Amino acid sequence: MLQINELTFNAWGRRFFDKATVTLPTGGKVGLVGRNGIGKSTLFKLILGELHAGDDEIKIPKAARIGTVAQEHPATPVSLLDTVLEADEERHSLLTRLETADPEEMGDIWGRLIEIDADSAPSRASEILSGLGFSNEDLSRPMAEFSGGWRMRVALAAALFSEPDLLLLDEPTNYLDLEGALWLEARLKKYPHTALIISHDRELLNNSVGYILHVREGKLDLYTGGYDSFEEQRAEKARLAEAMRGKIEAKRAHMQAFVDRFRAKASKATQAQSRLKMLQKLPPVTMTIEDRTAPFTIPSPVRPLAPPLVRLDNATVGYGGPPILRNLNLRMDVDDRIGLLGVNGAGKSTFAKMIAGALPIQSGDLHRDRRIKVGWFHQHQIEALDPVDTPMDIIRRALPESSESQRRSKLAQWGIGYEKSETTVANLSGGERARLLLNMVAMEAPHLLILDEPTNHLDIDSRRALLDALNDYEGAVILITHDRSLMELVADRLWLAADGGVKPFDGDMDDYAKFVLDRARVAARAPSQVREPEAKAVNSKAPVPTGRDPAAMAGPLKRKLTAAEETLARVTKTLAEIDQKLADPALYVRDPTAAADLGKRRSKIQAQVDEAEAAWMAAAEALEAVSS
Repeated sequence: MLQINELTFNAWGRRFFDKATVTLPTGGKVGLVGRNGIGKSTLFKLILGELHAGDDEIKIPKAARIGTVAQEHPATPVSLLDTVLEADEERHSLLTRLETADPEEMGDIWGRLIEIDADSAPSRASEILSGLGFSNEDLSRPMAEFSGGWRMRVALAAALFSEPDLLLLDEPTNYLDLEGALWLEARLKKYPHTALIISHDRELLNNSVGYILHVREGKLDLYTGGYDSFEEQRAEKARLAEAMRGKIEAKRAHMQAFVDRFRAKASKATQAQSRLKMLQKLPPVTMTIEDRTAPFTIPSPVRPLAPPLVRLDNATVGYGGPPILRNLNLRMDVDDRIGLLGVNGAGKSTFAKMIAGALPIQSGDLHRDRRIKVGWFHQHQIEALDPVDTPMDIIRRALPESSESQRRSKLAQWGIGYEKSETTVANLSGGERARLLLNMVAMEAPHLLILDEPTNHLDIDSRRALLDALNDYEGAVILITHDRSLMELVADRLWLAADGGVKPFDGDMDDYAKFVLDRARVAARAPSQVREPEAKAVNSKAPVPTGRDPAAMAGPLKRKLTAAEETLARVTKTLAEIDQKLADPALYVRDPTAAADLGKRRSKIQAQVDEAEAAWMAAAEALEAVSS
């Protein structure tokens, strides 16, 4: 599907790719990994043609459709469901042509609509939207009513619905909650075409892809398997390279010793020259130097407090209007690790704000030790940073009594070196900003650490460093994250925000994943979701127009009836051919798999026959009504 051959690309004063070569298997799901800033998004732009590569360096079949989620969907008056349906350009074009098509063309259009299963499009689109967190009521709402984050989900839904031959996704879980990420993980695993996915989500890379494409030092290396397998293969590759390096170095040392010893002796001069030539032909020894990931520093509280750390008795919390969460009866002890689950809008961030002391309760009781120190990280902190500030400006305000060298030393411990310490926030990467704020939140050794989506801008190695720091930390943690791997390895108790409350969840993350996917399937089957756009329904009955000359109305209705007759004849003929094959007893002995496939196909064609008959009857009744 995608061939990259000797790709070399330079931009912005650096070389991103240096004779990189790889071929992606058709139909493969490939995870694209590498350090932040290494060139993953640049590769996407080269594939899409937004940046120019050399001739024949990137090859994609001419007829192949490429899909991506470049930006959030615009705020239009078009409904949510219609917006996603329009992403299937062929279906949308066929339905548009059907309105003005000539009679001889209508039969072909209807036939193609049946071939691409156009009737099921609304239910398929609804299933995707439900999996991404939209409710039944959302389907008819105009796009302009949704926030930017939700419109990003619509753009993702449109890309998945259109099913391009090559799907490019750049960190698709960053604007999803855990529930949406779990659903997407299952969806990508079943995606019918080739997909290339930039992601730092270990669970997605383990469960949804069959290949890992690693970007490192300008090269592209393809590994079979998920991320855990990739790490094992890389470790083995490094071990073999180190062993080979040792052998070459030993051979080089042995030959050099011979040359040094016998070069001056006439009797050994020829052999020494021969060894010298052999030395020159030995391959260079390259050391595989792993990029260092700076650790996170999360100091444990010096003096633990007496339990319970937090206790809620019939507490209610909101923002002045109707309560967001009510009847909260929970207890948190000094060493609890709570994973807070729930869809976006269920009240997770409200709960975190209340526990952090930033939102008072409306009624009930909230008991907290007055000496408690809380470290609270949330996504809006990154957005609220002053773009002209530098890390040094920020830490000067946080540590006014410290010396300049102490402040620089602290930043260096956090992985922010001398040059970055004087760089404005606007020029720092998202990962660098997140690293700065995470370390600052934990700097005062809090008794309770509240982390609301801490991993959005962190690469896999930085997420591992955060996990290590959290496991060494001896205080309490409340964790809200779409990173399933982090949730599983940090949280020892799960609470679920749902139906206006927060309650303990009885089960582990596997149980919760099953719960989320089952709920999405039930929601997708809800009748209210399966809605065909009224103006362009494939099988909508032809209404009898009023207020027009019957003779003028008869012509279009006759054309619709003719098209319906042709469609019915075509699918009826196909059904008869399948029945003839299934009537052969030898088929079941000779090829039982083919017989089973024919049986499944017959069911589908029978449904198309039923639909075609209904459309023909509707057209005939409409024409009869006009004629009479």
